[in-house]
Amino acid sequence: MPVVRQNPVVIVPGVLFWDSLYEVMRDALSAWIPAEKIAIAPVTLLDWIGLPPSPERSTNRVMAVLDRTVRGMASRFPGEPVTIVGHSGGGTVAMVYLLERPFQGDVYAVNGMVGRLVTLGTPFHTHEHFAKIKTDFIFSHLSPEFFRKYQVVSVVSDRYEGALDGGITEKLCYMFYRGVTDDGNLAGDGVVPARSCFLEGAENVTIPECEHLPAPHTKWYGTKDGVEQWIKWL
Repeated sequence: MPVVRQNPVVIVPGVLFWDSLYEVMRDALSAWIPAEKIAIAPVTLLDWIGLPPSPERSTNRVMAVLDRTVRGMASRFPGEPVTIVGHSGGGTVAMVYLLERPFQGDVYAVNGMVGRLVTLGTPFHTHEHFAKIKTDFIFSHLSPEFFRKYQVVSVVSDRYEGALDGGITEKLCYMFYRGVTDDGNLAGDGVVPARSCFLEGAENVTIPECEHLPAPHTKWYGTKDGVEQWIKWL
């Protein structure tokens, strides 16, 4: 088994996903890290959508949940910087949070509570409207100093090829990938093309056998098989 850092971990769900879907990831991680050192930010579907619907404010709502969770773990394990694991769009929410710059009026003082960010299938390059609100903000404030302050690892799978003239799986991947970038003829995790997750300044890791969606009976990033492929970068 690989040697794994024993820092506390906070998991951030992806866009339109909620905390209970990530219990399988917490269970898988507990093979390497004590279960009491792993928390899932209690994000709900309503946090992403809003009531009344206001998806443009979703990042602010999820950041508030993330901050409470990080502070709770930092209080329980003083002196041990938290590692944030962000899945999909949860990864860009985590990066907005760590930038410590006002985002739509909200800013948080992280104050050394976090030392590392691992993103799983997080597109940093996208033309999807609500995702681009985050990524435009990130690139307007990102600097080499950020990567000296936080170790960032961007993990993505290239298991599935997108192709409009392929079979049903390749066609579906093509359509998903075109929703992120201008080209669907790419390799990715079934929803996000791998190259959209490559971030200059981060350690970019491509793994072979993961799927994006946290659905039953899939080998997504949070299953035992999925976690085993990226755990050494935690």
